[in-house]
Amino acid sequence: MNYDEALDYIYHTAKLGSKLGLQNITELLKRLGNPHTTFPTVHVAGTNGKGSVTAMTASMLHKAGYRVGMFVSPYLENFTERIQIGYQEIPREELAVLTREVKEQIERMVGDGFNHPTVFEVVTALGFLWFARQKVDIAVIEVGLGGRLDATNVILPLVSVITSISYDHTGILGSTLPEIAFEKGGIIKPGVPVVSYPQAEQAEKVLEELAKKHGCSYYPVSPNQVRERYSTFPEQCFDFSWRKETFKGLTISLAGKHQQLNAACALSCIMILKEMGFNISTEAIYSGLKHSRWPGRLEMARSNPSVLLDGAHNPSGAAALAEAVKLFFSDKEICLILGVLCDKDVENVTSILCSFADKVTVTMPDSPRSTPAEELARIAEKYHSDVLICPDFKKAIHHGIGWAQEGDNRMLVISGSLYLIGEAKAILKNEK
Repeated sequence: MNYDEALDYIYHTAKLGSKLGLQNITELLKRLGNPHTTFPTVHVAGTNGKGSVTAMTASMLHKAGYRVGMFVSPYLENFTERIQIGYQEIPREELAVLTREVKEQIERMVGDGFNHPTVFEVVTALGFLWFARQKVDIAVIEVGLGGRLDATNVILPLVSVITSISYDHTGILGSTLPEIAFEKGGIIKPGVPVVSYPQAEQAEKVLEELAKKHGCSYYPVSPNQVRERYSTFPEQCFDFSWRKETFKGLTISLAGKHQQLNAACALSCIMILKEMGFNISTEAIYSGLKHSRWPGRLEMARSNPSVLLDGAHNPSGAAALAEAVKLFFSDKEICLILGVLCDKDVENVTSILCSFADKVTVTMPDSPRSTPAEELARIAEKYHSDVLICPDFKKAIHHGIGWAQEGDNRMLVISGSLYLIGEAKAILKNEK
């Protein structure tokens, strides 16, 4: 099996549908020798900010000299982005070898009467197997969907981190914040410390009760722990307090004020790991934060003309993007290229993103779940008077760049779906 054949197998598995639950992944990992039990982990769940917190936590551990695995989803350009060690993606040939091994065990499972694992269960098994084979010192594991019944929830982490909770995947996770918080809080394990982003009161109450029920130390991040020094688009600087200690002048290169609180979550996790005995120097903390990267989120992909990418696909993510654009680019005339998946809150995402645009082009990500351009245009026209329909995303980018080049104060913003962002990065890279 080569890399392309491995991807074909994995993608074919996606056609079998998705089913939450831990029975199948538990059985598959058992047949693979329970690789997830051979290395310590940090588990990160939440609606928004999971990737950023995962990246910042992994970066600080990496700068401390640890061999760090990082499991994230989805990917933007290459499937191998999902499984990394020390910021190096799993080699394609190794992915192929592991996929063949996992496939053999799955065939035996199905033969023994078990359901075929879902695509995310297959990818999770691949990640855990790679980390075990490479003998990582620790792995930072991002939840795929929810938490309680997510395939990654077979791990027993050293620390559980829950980022901002808001509305997304409501058909699966529930339609109220307490219901969603219960699913996200499902990663809380007996006795395992819990770090939480500042939550809405309804969500906070659920998490606090779950932590108390499981006998966990609970560390809700407070905005009072963070004191901003300055915030520009390329860099933010702030102080962070933990117990009686204060880190002064920390910097991050992730835009948006919410990233300061995401950084506080990662820092809280690191401080707990330090108290557990991990050797993480102050220098590693400063350097790890400063060099953290999380592409596709408020990413300036091109400067002439300016092209900003952000995978805002739910209302809270869209609100964060809108806030950042109004804060940092109020002097710009903006064309929004918008593509949204039909299983998202299309109406609210569209209304929020249209609020900062001078003109809107609706398009379609390369996904069977994409909202048809004509349908998206009908929604966008409720909130904006200048809407162009361009289903071909490549043409939409070319049109947008042509428009942006006509004025020094013009900027292109591409958003609405992470699928769209991955395609945009590839198009912009190939057509410099």
